Amino acid sequence: MSVRRRVLGNLRAVLAPVAAGMGVMAAAAAVLVPTLAGGAGHGAVGGGAGRASTPVVTHPAYGPGTASDTSPAAGCTPRNAAESLRPSSDDGPAVARIKERGQLVVGVDQNTYRWGYRDPATGKLAGFDIDLARAIAADILGPDAKVVFKAVPTDQRIPALRKRRVDMVVRTMTINCARKKLVAFSTSYFQGGQQVLAPKSSAVKAFDDSLRGKRVCTAAGSTGEAELAARPHGAKVLKVPNQLDCLVRLQLGQADAVVTDNALAAAQAAQDPAVELKGRPFTDEPYGVAMNEADTDLVRRVNKVLDDYRADGSPDGPWMRAYRKWLKADLPDISGPPSPEYSD
Repeated sequence: MSVRRRVLGNLRAVLAPVAAGMGVMAAAAAVLVPTLAGGAGHGAVGGGAGRASTPVVTHPAYGPGTASDTSPAAGCTPRNAAESLRPSSDDGPAVARIKERGQLVVGVDQNTYRWGYRDPATGKLAGFDIDLARAIAADILGPDAKVVFKAVPTDQRIPALRKRRVDMVVRTMTINCARKKLVAFSTSYFQGGQQVLAPKSSAVKAFDDSLRGKRVCTAAGSTGEAELAARPHGAKVLKVPNQLDCLVRLQLGQADAVVTDNALAAAQAAQDPAVELKGRPFTDEPYGVAMNEADTDLVRRVNKVLDDYRADGSPDGPWMRAYRKWLKADLPDISGPPSPEYSD
């Protein structure tokens, strides 16, 4: 099949009813929520930019951050990276600011099927991450909570938080030590892993030397970028602002493979039956809700919401209901949410 016919076939599938199984375009989608990009011109949602007296360091992938010995990243290792602050329902400055404003501003994806995407049947944002963001808003602001969703590219998630363009990011964001120097995280609400996505007919077998000489796409600022920088396996790395852009590159023949979270790759394989996951996951990717590092009261509040959302893995709990609705078809072997880990 030619590249043109393949892309047009995907487009027709996307425009078909949701019942047909295709819920989001795998090509450039119309921006129907405010989009955050780099540069000036985006108003802060309140409260300044955090602790100005803390020394600043720069991470090559994620930009400027703090070097305080008391920061969430102090003593962070891959083994304890997913630890967060113990839950609390007490209001602090960040929660009070959100209540005074009367709305929660959340950075999300609008192009990732199953996680955060615009449902063509309803015109509304939907997905696992969207459900979680609404649950957090309802806990803070009540059942009729107003949520302002802002579409944030992969490489702008941390800048959006540090410049207070959003209150939080709920966007399949992996918790790791490098990022914890820059922002704060909740406990983990999902466990994934990096994996390779490639055409079914490809000679690529896994994240190994079968990538040598191949054009491998990944999102800037992602953990996939970091893994490819450390172990490129002889591949030519292509970096894009948004992870879904890699699927488009793959469809257009501009990339030979993609390195991304397996949870996202599984959703993309559901959109395009010509591609598949290759090999096995080669990292641990705990997803967390990300917040400004100064908003410790908000971190504790979100962790309280997550405790309720997990409901100890009850089949009738919100987490399991959301998993069955959005993820089980593509990730069928998950028995429940990850258990929370606390640092205090």
